[in-house]
Amino acid sequence: MSDQQVDNSKRRFLLIATSAAGGAAVAGIATPFIASFFPSERAKAAGASVEVDISKLEPGQKITIEWRGKPVWVVKRTPEMLALLAKNDPKLADPTSSVDHQPEYAKNPTRSIKPEIWIAVGVCTHLGCSPTFRPDLAPADLGPEWVGGFYCPCHGSKFDLAGRVFAGVPAPTNLIIPEHKYLSDSLLLVGEDK
Repeated sequence: MSDQQVDNSKRRFLLIATSAAGGAAVAGIATPFIASFFPSERAKAAGASVEVDISKLEPGQKITIEWRGKPVWVVKRTPEMLALLAKNDPKLADPTSSVDHQPEYAKNPTRSIKPEIWIAVGVCTHLGCSPTFRPDLAPADLGPEWVGGFYCPCHGSKFDLAGRVFAGVPAPTNLIIPEHKYLSDSLLLVGEDK
């Protein structure tokens, strides 16, 4: 044994200081690792629901918003537009929306919660093009059966004003209706319905 006295207070200080430095180092290394388990703000925004103010939407008007990187259309249909929907039934591939491309509450002739407001993902179900809004009646290039809707100029697919696909076009199914709900008469939430 040594004749030197052991200073317990210095030993305790060194032990505490070393433990604190080691703990800080572990926390510094673990923080980015643990943070990687949580989605980034960009990832959250990509799947987040979107609020839409529809108070200024005029009858017959369409607005486009972005949700999950895709265009989503909000159309305020006029009574005349709604009356034309039933005229398309014999010409449609899926007039009753039997293919499950809409929430249960939009599985009706207007494919919407409120008949006058219609929401759909603005992507053609054929190859992912974005159809154009053609509410006009019977333009010569679309044929005499056309009573308004959406036309995909890429390959000629046609959809009525409820997003239902016409028979005999490349698009196999109706346009997709996203989950949505009304927060008020003038505020719509796209991407969430609970």
